[in-house]
Amino acid sequence: MKLWKTAWRFLPLSLLVFVLTGCLGETNLTALDPKGPQSQWLFDNMLLSLYIMALVTIVVFAIFFIILAKYRRAPGDDEIPKQVHGNTALEITWTVIPIILLTILAVPTITGQFMLADVEPDPEIGEDTVYIKVTGHQFWWQFDYEDEGFTAGQEVYIPVGEKVIFELHAQDVLHSFWVPALGGKLDTVPGITNHMWLEADEPGVYKGKCAELCGPSHALMDFKLIALERDEYDAWVEGMQAEVQEPTEALAQQGRDVFEASCIGCHAVGGMGSATGPALSDFANREVVAGYLENNDENLEAWIRDPESLKQGNNMPAFPDMSDEDMEALIAYLRSLDVQNN
Repeated sequence: MKLWKTAWRFLPLSLLVFVLTGCLGETNLTALDPKGPQSQWLFDNMLLSLYIMALVTIVVFAIFFIILAKYRRAPGDDEIPKQVHGNTALEITWTVIPIILLTILAVPTITGQFMLADVEPDPEIGEDTVYIKVTGHQFWWQFDYEDEGFTAGQEVYIPVGEKVIFELHAQDVLHSFWVPALGGKLDTVPGITNHMWLEADEPGVYKGKCAELCGPSHALMDFKLIALERDEYDAWVEGMQAEVQEPTEALAQQGRDVFEASCIGCHAVGGMGSATGPALSDFANREVVAGYLENNDENLEAWIRDPESLKQGNNMPAFPDMSDEDMEALIAYLRSLDVQNN
């Protein structure tokens, strides 16, 4: 009966384990599959600490159960055990062992901190090092490639296998820049400039998030980091630097007029417009709208007409009264903003 009661107590915990296995979410939004030197160091250090904790737990519980079984009080045994008031050898042992274990953990931790803090360019890359200014807004990300002379929004591109330096800023409140597959997070603080670096070992699309509670739509403040081979990255840079091609279709040309009348006060296209909102020069190449919705016409129209319903607390004005004709034309123009065709 006692065994059954014990098993019944542990049943909810067992069920909780199965429930929590569904919390992994999207595959590359995890630090458990490292794709860069920073994230690999973090992962290895985490495993080392887990191994040390597991070793300590096993040894302590083994000693506990051995003593529990060997020295348990027998029925009718009223003899008072020998009273021990100190054991110098034992006390030295349980002091020295933790010091050794902590030293084993401290050495890679300290050396790794120096590695993470080294935001100097890689000597092998030199002047070709990519510098990106990151600015956190409620609730989107701005990426300024100042040396290259253009701005991107919501999607940041880097070359594979190269150390990329990020300069972090915040426009309004605290945010935190985090790409789990490539490294740890670092806060963006209004009035303070922080620096970090990331490197991707292989090409791919890596998802990033804001890791600091920053308002009602904090959970939707996502972005993507796209790592390309160097020649592909250079081609993307050239496309972003090129003048935006004038739309050739009549509907897209009409949409450009709508954009200039309604959107240009907040959004930049090429060198035209404001940086109040995300730059849209490469909008047709993006996979998502508003940072998390699939980039299709239905979601785009819903976002333009009522952004507050999709992302609470954002600063984009709504256009509920825009005519269907103007909306169709505006969407056609945004679909023409393809840097691959510049």
